[in-house]
Amino acid sequence: MKNWNVRGNRATRRILGIACATLAAAVTVSAPQLARADRVNPPRVPADIEVEAGNTAFLQGHGVGTQNYICLPCPNPTTPAANCPDASGFAWLLFTPEATLFADNDKPVTTHFFSPNPDENGTIRAAWQHSRDLSTVWGGRAIPSSDPYFVAPNSIPWLKLPAAGRLEGPKGGDTLTVTTFIQRVNTLGGVAPSEGCSQLADVGAKAFIPYEADYFFYKTDKGHN
Repeated sequence: MKNWNVRGNRATRRILGIACATLAAAVTVSAPQLARADRVNPPRVPADIEVEAGNTAFLQGHGVGTQNYICLPCPNPTTPAANCPDASGFAWLLFTPEATLFADNDKPVTTHFFSPNPDENGTIRAAWQHSRDLSTVWGGRAIPSSDPYFVAPNSIPWLKLPAAGRLEGPKGGDTLTVTTFIQRVNTLGGVAPSEGCSQLADVGAKAFIPYEADYFFYKTDKGHN
């Protein structure tokens, strides 16, 4: 089985910076978390991924990690022909992101991955788990922006996802259980490879593509403090 381990210099520098900041924290006073409702300021986004009125951003994090792809026949039972990138009969398909979201002081906010959503009978969805209280939110069907002006070259789309499932942490943690929408913006990298998946011998190959993105979590303006 072939593995493509593509590592971007920018992501590497970010990860090294995080490691240095962690060591420095032992001898310095950490900056306050920038994840409170009165400190979250989402950027301007395309109209097609704006969050509906009545919702306010309450948590943010800068994601650093990989978009993980596997080479499979396409179409297949889970990917219709309309979703295949070409007519070769094979395609790189995303099987999970693997990232950590950090606050401005480089403290982890959430982890990000795919997992079964218990509110949808185990449907695999994008999930975020809070790093402290272990509450989890699952996003529903992603709504990508069709506006190319905002997206950096060779980068994954900006998205809006409605919350499709929520779960308290094992000790009752509920930070993410108020989530109504998640936005992914300011993306860098993460696009599937353009080669290496065009024949039967390539099936099963994996590619771990570095990416960064900012994530904003919203809650309803009413009913929550």
